[in-house]
Amino acid sequence: MAKHYFQVDVPTWSAAQPERQGRHIFTGSADDGGQAVRLARMVCEATLAARAAGEPLPRRSPDGWGARGVRLGWELDWAAATVVPWRHNSLV
Repeated sequence: MAKHYFQVDVPTWSAAQPERQGRHIFTGSADDGGQAVRLARMVCEATLAARAAGEPLPRRSPDGWGARGVRLGWELDWAAATVVPWRHNSLV
């Protein structure tokens, strides 16, 4: 199966100030939406672990997945994540 580019939107909120909420968006290639969520979560967890350990953050993977903007102290609701085919909009 050919890989497609996906956008995974994950609701997030501050553990210290739960009223501060948002979404973290991950993009990258995967065979299907389920794999896209797994890959997004994998790079997110690797980035959070590196940040907590004071180590350099992982670079974007060859298939496009990266999570450099995630923050310690913010919770991500992976069960509520949504997946859509990613569409580039050069006007944004």
